[in-house]
Amino acid sequence: MSTWTDRRLIDLLGVAAPVLQAPMAGATTPAMAIGAARGGGLGALACAQYTPDQARAAITEFRAAVDAPLNLNFFAHAAPAVDPARMLAWRARLAPYYVEAGVDPAPPPPAGGRAPFDEAFCALVEDLRPEVVSFHFGLPQADLLDRVRLTGAKILSSATTVAEAVWLEAHGVDAVIAMGAEAGGHRATFLPGYGEAIDNLLDTASQPGLFSLLPQVVAAVSVPVIAAGGIAEARGVAAARVLGAAGVQVGTAYLFTPEAKIPSAHRAALDEARDDNTMLTDVFTGRPARGVANRLMREVGPIGGQVVPPFPLAGGALTPLRQDGNNGDFTNLWAGQSARLAPRGLDAEALTRMLAGA
Repeated sequence: MSTWTDRRLIDLLGVAAPVLQAPMAGATTPAMAIGAARGGGLGALACAQYTPDQARAAITEFRAAVDAPLNLNFFAHAAPAVDPARMLAWRARLAPYYVEAGVDPAPPPPAGGRAPFDEAFCALVEDLRPEVVSFHFGLPQADLLDRVRLTGAKILSSATTVAEAVWLEAHGVDAVIAMGAEAGGHRATFLPGYGEAIDNLLDTASQPGLFSLLPQVVAAVSVPVIAAGGIAEARGVAAARVLGAAGVQVGTAYLFTPEAKIPSAHRAALDEARDDNTMLTDVFTGRPARGVANRLMREVGPIGGQVVPPFPLAGGALTPLRQDGNNGDFTNLWAGQSARLAPRGLDAEALTRMLAGA
């Protein structure tokens, strides 16, 4: 099936083709991971969207459907301390939108956020022993990472700069995902001392696109490198191979498959996505992520700075405005810069086969 001559990632992960379905928290489903696996690639579950019990159920569904390697992805951020004054300032900034929507701004908003990798998730990995464990925002604390490694899982993590890739290799990852600035969703940035809103803007502005980042990462590390960002069809896969990638990770193209779980406003925005209408923004979660530009991004951001609570606390206050994802003005519409190139009408299995044969 695969035309890749570099077999390092194929052999490392035990897949037929080095095509990784991106683990997109909020959009990935077991059905998507199953389809990617049936297509010969590596299916992934975004465990940041689950409780441990929900993750266990999703893994069980995958195992019952297909005999193939599975990637469990986790966020490796440190949970921030809640700053009541900053949370109140954020709600005050959003208050005019509440009034416009007829929503009472007084009650405390629902809690927002994604769960970081912790003791409970580590115990889940030790119990269920996935073939691959990947992390976003660096790596978890050393004792938890050592326990993951002892299960035999291959460990992956994303880098947005050469320095991050070198750091990841020094800390024992089996492969590095080179994430170009074109990629949709949250930037994986974790160095140096990443987290404060003002640093988000400065650090994100300096990050390279994939065509610049990929060959420099390949030259800087000895582990296999996986290309991510702006890859949606065969030409992107071919370009990544020429630049030294041992495989590709694709996200936005999978959002067009029927297995994706995204709200109506997100699907509509993807249909209108162009090369020039996505932006990096922190106003939805407190951390930069790329999505189709909408009203909140234009009026509050795209980078909201110190008014936005740190990741992942910002999202809760937006929940009443999203109307279950039907209001695209206040819903995060994650998408990469190559969304318009993504094929339509394919399920996850067919998309994976197409990418694998490129």
